[in-house]
Amino acid sequence: MRVSISRRTLLRATGFVGLGGGLFACSEPANRPSTGAPEATRGAAPAPTASSTPTLDVLPATRAWRAAPRDVAPEVKKAAARLVESAGSWPPGEGGARQAKRRLQLGGYDPNLVDDLMPLITGDDTAAAEVVVAQYGGILDTSASVLIVIDQWVRGENGRVRRRGTTLDVRLVADEPEWSVTTVRPARPGRSVAEVTGAARRLLKDDRVILPRAAARDIRSGAIEDSVLRALASLAELHRLDVSILRSGHPVRVFGTDRTSDHTDGRAVDIWALDGRPIIERGISAKVAGLMRAAQDAGAYQVGGPVDLDGSGASFFSDDTHRDHIHLGFTG
Repeated sequence: MRVSISRRTLLRATGFVGLGGGLFACSEPANRPSTGAPEATRGAAPAPTASSTPTLDVLPATRAWRAAPRDVAPEVKKAAARLVESAGSWPPGEGGARQAKRRLQLGGYDPNLVDDLMPLITGDDTAAAEVVVAQYGGILDTSASVLIVIDQWVRGENGRVRRRGTTLDVRLVADEPEWSVTTVRPARPGRSVAEVTGAARRLLKDDRVILPRAAARDIRSGAIEDSVLRALASLAELHRLDVSILRSGHPVRVFGTDRTSDHTDGRAVDIWALDGRPIIERGISAKVAGLMRAAQDAGAYQVGGPVDLDGSGASFFSDDTHRDHIHLGFTG
C-alpha cells in the first residue's frame, strides 16, 4: 500500500514535534551543523525550565528538519524526514506501536510502515526525535532512497531520559503529483567483536570525526576496512568531519543498478558536513574540492561530491545523489 503525501498532511505531521507541553518545541540545538533554517516556531511553547517540582530529567528541545536551499527535490527528503519524526516523537502516554500507527496515519503515511520503524518505537512515556541529516542514497526520476540519521530521547515512567538513535533507508516512489514512502530499511550493524584493529581504536577516539551510532557500531563490529579508517583519520587532520554512513543503513546495491555498493563491503564512507557546515550548503567550493582531492591522496579510488574534478569519471564524479555529501570509495 502506498499513501501520497500532500502539503497539508506534511504540515499536519510536523505537529507531533510541537506536542507535549513544550517538550518538543523547535529550536536550534547546540554544537550541531545546520541542515537548513529551522522551521518557524511562532506560537510554540518554550522548552521546559527548572521549577520547584522535582524532576529527574527533561527531554531536550528539538527542531523539525528543513531542506537547505540547494537541496535536490526537497519535497522527497521532507516526506522521508516527517515520517521518521512522527514515528520517533510522542507526547506523554502515547508510546507503543498502536499509537505510532495512529500518528503515521494522521500524517498521511501507511500505518503498516510501523513494522519497519520499530527501532524508534518504545513503550516509554514520552519521546523526542530530531533528524541529524537527511542524505540521498539515490535519486532518480521516479524513485529515491533517503538516508536518515536520527537522534532520539525517550523518557520512562521513572522520569529518566535515555539518548538513542539510528539510521534508516527510506524508499520513495513518484506518485504524481506527490512522492510516496513505500518501505523503510533500518540499519542493522553487526555485533561488536572482541578486539578491533588499531586503526579502528584510534578513529573511535578521534573527536574530529563525528560518527552516528550505526557507523560507530559498524567499526566496533569489524566490518569496515582499515583503508577507510586510516583515510578518515588522515583527513581529520585537515578538517572536522561529520560522517553520515559507513555500512549500515546504506542501500546494498548502488541505487538503481545491480552493482554491489562499496559501502556494503565496508569499503566506503559518506561525509555530510565539513568543519561544522553541511556539504549541501557549501556547494562547489574550494574547501569541498580540496577535501575531495585530499581524499584521493589518502587512497580513495573513487570520490563523488558536488563537483566532478576531472570530468572523465575516472577518479571523481558528481550527480544529483552526491550534491549533499562526499562519497569516498576504496579498494579491498
